[in-house]
Amino acid sequence: MNDQSIDLSTTIAGVPLTVCMMNASGARCVTQEELEALGRSRAGAIVTKSMTPQPREGNPEPRYYSFAGGSINSMGLPNLGYPTYARLIPALRRFGKPIIASIAGLCEQDFVDGARALNTVQPDLMEINLSCPNLPGKPQIGYDFQAAQRLLRKVREVVTVPMGVKLPPYFDPAHHEVMASLLAEVEVDFLSVINSVGNALVVNPEAESVVIKPKGGFGGLGGHLIKPVALANVRAFWKLLHGRVTIIGTGGIVTGTDVFEHLLCGASAVQIGTTLVEEGLQAFDRIETELREVLQKKGYRSVHDCQGKLREL
Repeated sequence: MNDQSIDLSTTIAGVPLTVCMMNASGARCVTQEELEALGRSRAGAIVTKSMTPQPREGNPEPRYYSFAGGSINSMGLPNLGYPTYARLIPALRRFGKPIIASIAGLCEQDFVDGARALNTVQPDLMEINLSCPNLPGKPQIGYDFQAAQRLLRKVREVVTVPMGVKLPPYFDPAHHEVMASLLAEVEVDFLSVINSVGNALVVNPEAESVVIKPKGGFGGLGGHLIKPVALANVRAFWKLLHGRVTIIGTGGIVTGTDVFEHLLCGASAVQIGTTLVEEGLQAFDRIETELREVLQKKGYRSVHDCQGKLREL
């Protein structure tokens, strides 16, 4: 079988992508130049940085640190503000790829106002980020189920494009069940799971110090070492939602095999973060080639053929 005959296309909430990989919000997607570079890359979609009403510089540096197997960050939502992204999105359509607008906020009304403003320019999909773990004094909404439900109900009223939710990692089956029920009630169209694992700490033993400045060194953990947590969340939501809600797997993707594992667990597509930051946009080319090789070796002809096919012992 010629590996070019393998179909890597997919759909997210009915929106077609030619390739099942894209950037994670936050990875090389803050500025106009970065977004245009994603448009020229092999990414299947363009995901914006999670945006707030006003531009933000983010947390003080150093705020990102990579190490063997992963990364830690406390970025603090640096972004251009949603009015700027609303102006940029129409021009990004020339790349012929779906555009996913990621919405964040410092309070509930920020999300509603941002979703309403971005809805006027009709991105292909809208991702509501309930899981930023790196704002000092701001808890993750995704861990407050009542607040999450209230917010999503309000946002759902003003959004006419397919709406998804970016979630933090959950570590208890009961929490998966509560959130799955909530998402079904609000009629969410897709999920991005997971955001970084919050409240991690990396120590530099030589300097006897933390490695990032904000929050006393505490930050979100990403990279290959969080893949088992990401896969668990993809699988849990795929089973609980019975495949009715499209899942984008995020976390730990370094190779084509990592993408394959996310697909087996039930993901329809993946987002790539740490690897993209460390390697650059050429990572899409490498991982795409590796995924084709994996699917060819396994005898699968498409992404759809292996999706959710994880066997249990």
